[in-house]
Amino acid sequence: MSEPRPPRVRVTGPPRRRHAPTARTGDIDEQTALGSVYLDSLLREQLALALRVLAVLALTVGSLPLLFHLAPGLAGVRLLGLPLAWVLLGGLVHPWLLLLGWRYVRRAERNERDFVLLLQMDSDMDTET
Repeated sequence: MSEPRPPRVRVTGPPRRRHAPTARTGDIDEQTALGSVYLDSLLREQLALALRVLAVLALTVGSLPLLFHLAPGLAGVRLLGLPLAWVLLGGLVHPWLLLLGWRYVRRAERNERDFVLLLQMDSDMDTET
């Protein structure tokens, strides 16, 4: 009737390698004093970054109400048929927030990469001694 099926053959790709060497996180996992110093430095840097971004946000967007209070003539200015306050708050603030958020994420990820490199360097130094 029909010919028997040939046996199945498993097709596999080349062996996979790890993309990056693993960092030594034992000091952090075991909550040693050195791990605490490393982690505190990362947290301190991330907090400083967040405070810098918030300061830029407060100085730019937060000062707009003060600007309109100190210069009441700006309330009557129209741009593209809309009041200037609407254009600033409705049109320009959103791209500014997007840019600040994008920059924050990039710098936070860079801080984390630097932290991993620091752990790898420490691990390399331990293996040499």
